Amino acid sequence: MTQWDVFSNQPLEGNSLAVFSDARGLSDSEMQAIAKEMNLSETTFIFPRDPQIESERGVRVRIYTVEEELPFAGHPTLGTAFALRGRTNAPEIVLELNVGKVPVRFEENDGVFGEMAQKDPFFGPIHDRETVAGITGLAPDDFDSALPIQTVSTGLPFTIAPLKSLALIQKLRIDAQRASEYLEKSDGKFFYFVTRETVDPAAGLHARMIFYNGEDPATGSAAGCTAAWMVRHQVAAPDERVLIEQGIEMRRPSRIFVRASFSGEPSSERGDNRVVNVRVGGNAVEVMRGEFFL
Repeated sequence: MTQWDVFSNQPLEGNSLAVFSDARGLSDSEMQAIAKEMNLSETTFIFPRDPQIESERGVRVRIYTVEEELPFAGHPTLGTAFALRGRTNAPEIVLELNVGKVPVRFEENDGVFGEMAQKDPFFGPIHDRETVAGITGLAPDDFDSALPIQTVSTGLPFTIAPLKSLALIQKLRIDAQRASEYLEKSDGKFFYFVTRETVDPAAGLHARMIFYNGEDPATGSAAGCTAAWMVRHQVAAPDERVLIEQGIEMRRPSRIFVRASFSGEPSSERGDNRVVNVRVGGNAVEVMRGEFFL
């Protein structure tokens, strides 16, 4: 077992991830119990198989939170690819997740940078500000009126909620249970709060994600959805690499780099399938190695 800090090149920052390199023989209930024991945002389990199968289909990986298995998540995908790359220094690692194949490409540029390609986005409903305000305890005019609250999925659906200011997002407090009950009825998984005011002048967005009565320091799957949302609503240009800062409030600063392409002329009036080639990248650093006894 190794542990990685993902979306940072500094130990003790970013989002921690436990990676089990050989999960063959573990049951679903054992993997869930181990993830709960690790008590991190996610834990991944690698299932080695014949090299020919891996070359055709990718390395089989399953992702667990402390509560459930996920079909896809960003920082576990990136961190697991970094763990696998340590054996080969390959320029690309392909994972076979429950959502299918996800490639991660690596760049050698002032350290190793990995970038995953996510599924093309599905744009879900746009939400009423007053309704969301009532659910979250915010005021309707706390939200950025120039941008929609919208559910987007690149494998896992997030409801992107843009706020007007950094001050609002920094003092954010929501009832995660009420939020979850609302999102279950509207095909969302979690809220991803963002604002265009940032701590780092180089960042394009500041983000927070409250879940399971806690907080996630870096959410790569939500960041991919947000990349698509930014291009769709002209917050970012097609293929512009944007830095999303997250985890600052919980003292786990994370740097998530995102971009997405557009298959035609950018316009929010275009069809949902026109934003393509969503990519999410960052660094990762190994911070621990150990053995786990059952």
